[in-house]
Formats: sequence, structure tokens, C-alpha cells
Amino acid sequence: MKHPRIEMAHLDNLWFQVTGTLCNLACTHCFNSSGPDVKTFGHLSIEQVRHELEEGARRGVREVFFTGGEPFLHTAIAEMLEASLEFAATTVLTNGTLINDRMSDRLAEIEHRSRYSLEIRVSLDSFDERTNDAIRGVGVFKRVMATLARLSRRGLLPLVTVVRTWSDAEEQEILPGFTRILREAGYQHPRIKILPALPLGRELVRLPGAHDEPWVTEEMMHDFDADLLMCSNSRIVTDRGVWVCPLLVEKPDARLGDHLADAASGYELAHRACYSCYQYGTFCSNISAGIEGTGTLATHAEHGEA
Repeated sequence: MKHPRIEMAHLDNLWFQVTGTLCNLACTHCFNSSGPDVKTFGHLSIEQVRHELEEGARRGVREVFFTGGEPFLHTAIAEMLEASLEFAATTVLTNGTLINDRMSDRLAEIEHRSRYSLEIRVSLDSFDERTNDAIRGVGVFKRVMATLARLSRRGLLPLVTVVRTWSDAEEQEILPGFTRILREAGYQHPRIKILPALPLGRELVRLPGAHDEPWVTEEMMHDFDADLLMCSNSRIVTDRGVWVCPLLVEKPDARLGDHLADAASGYELAHRACYSCYQYGTFCSNISAGIEGTGTLATHAEHGEA
């Protein structure tokens, strides 16, 4: 099968996998199979981050994202966020279990001093404690709710991201349920973003049928806005080089170079995970973020875009 090739039109989004695949949790749907003993990728240094931030700035980067693994396992994460905010709006994706009062104060201070916005995205997978902890680990729900409350008290307004693991019959309960528990925790204006489950990593074990995702074909790209795809506007920096997007860091053919300066080449949509990007667009960014329960993820097809 011949796959469509997408050129990088511009670098809007620059990602850093700062702790590699090291995480204090081992969620059942993790797309890159991160966990406490997973060292497929390693840590980035503050020097590596600064170097690639400068290159990203030369390429006109508009937003920077820090992910892992769990970014708050990195001892220099606060310094990295400060450095990033010198160049662009910055988001850190976290499971929310390691942000204590001291770190919350530091984050609030960093955000207050910056000319750009600092976004903190905290993962939670159910408004029901038992259901959430079956996915993310025992005790995680209470720890995350405490983190959301302390961030909210400091005016940081975290964005709660939820991977869709429920049935269609449960759909109508999701946003009201999250809104209720977040308000009960003291977060009066909750922001919620629904993410699709990805046919990658542990999700292939949790839902064996996930590997049946369609391929993206050249016919599907007819009259389709390629700028909606991550490979046209994003790159991710790891300790093993630069990959085309966060979804494909485990795919050898998605590695484009040692450094960001070497990674502007185009990429063929050669994996089933590319269909998720085709279907939902650049869902890894902060677009589609809902205010008070308006963040249900919609596909391009639903919007008449595909």
C-alpha cells in the first residue's frame, strides 16, 4: 500500500519527552507503555531542552509541550518550564500525583512572571474513584483530586484530560459527572478535554480490537486539510533523537534526525495510529478544551471536514 506523504508546513508545536518512558504509574491504556521500570527512552537534560528551544524559536514555534513518562519525575522540570516560557506558551502533561504544595507554589510563581501562558494538563479517567483507579492505580483518584484543588486555589486552572474508555451508553454521564466532582473539590470553573483511546502501547492489550484501526490512504487525503495533522506542524524531542510526533516515538521509521534542525523532512502516514490523527486532528494540543463540560471530542467527519 502506498501511504500519503505529509510535509512539515510549519513548526507550531514542539514536544519534549523529558523523562522518556519513566513514570510512577502504569496506566492500562498508556500509548507509549510508560511505567516505573520502563526505560525505552531516557531523561533529557536542561541543556538539551534549551538548545532545541532556541532552534524551535528560530522556526517560529508557537507552543511547547512537556511530556513523558511523568514530567514531574525530572528534578529540573521547573527550570525547563521557565526556559520554555521565554519563547512560547507552554503546557506540561502530568498524572498529577507528584505536585505538592511546594511545587504548586513554584508553578504559580513561574506562571505569574511569564509573558506567556503556562498550561497544566492533569489526567483523570473517571469521575468514579473505583473506575479511575482500576485504570491508573489504587489511590490515584484521591491524590489527583487533591492536586486539582491546590492548583485551582492558586489560580492555575488545570485542564483535566480524560481518555475515552467508556461505552456509548455512558457518554451522557461523563461531562456532568466530571463537572460535579471537580466543583465539589473546589474547582469552580473546571476545564475538561476528552481524548480518544489510541491503538498503541498497552491499549492494544486492554482492547485487542484496537489494532484494527484503518490505514490512511491517498484517496482519504483528497480535499483534506493536511495542516490538521500533527506531522505537518509538530515534532517531539527525545533523548534518542527527534520523532515526527508523540504518537509514534516507538516506531523506528518515525525518527527523523538527531536534532530538531535535522527533522524538517516529510513523513508517510505509514501506521494505523495515523488514522487517529486523521480522524481527530491535532488532539494532543490544547484545542477542543472545554469550559465547564463543553469539551467533548468531535471527529473531522462530524464537522464535515473529512
